[in-house]
Amino acid sequence: MSRFQRVRSFILGILYLVISLLLLLLPKDSYGVITLIISFMLLFYSISQLIYYVRMARHMVGGKIILCEAIIILDLGLFIYSLYDDKSLTILIFLLIIYAFSGFVDILRAFEEKKNGSHHWIRKLVIGLAMVIFALALVIIGLIMKNTIILKYGFCLSVAYAGIRKIITAFKKTAIVYIQ
Repeated sequence: MSRFQRVRSFILGILYLVISLLLLLLPKDSYGVITLIISFMLLFYSISQLIYYVRMARHMVGGKIILCEAIIILDLGLFIYSLYDDKSLTILIFLLIIYAFSGFVDILRAFEEKKNGSHHWIRKLVIGLAMVIFALALVIIGLIMKNTIILKYGFCLSVAYAGIRKIITAFKKTAIVYIQ
């Protein structure tokens, strides 16, 4: 991990912690702000990926995957922006489903690491399973009880956990591979 990636990971971790605190301290006003922050982050990322595709990736192997990813993330960012006025259960459930999806991605990465012979795949698998189970349990509880307080606190915990993971990752030593 380069210095820029470490600084970016640390800043994102701090941003996640601030978002979590904002949701806890300002429950009525924070939904709109969090929705705007997430949608603009996704829109900025997707536009940068589209520019990358136009400038370089269209000539690369797998360039179409970058284009598809950028279009899907652009659509996701626009969809989240459309939820700006909806201050109900829908936003929290949607964000928890995204959190569960990131846990599912961790599970897939764990199986890929296992296939490559790494010994750290079990930790990633357990973390991914815990994320998926936690998010799905919160969504089911939220749908059954129609209570946003449980969903809000659960989402705050998940965002704070993701922030702490980003900060720890920023300070974790990584192996440097030299090719000779």
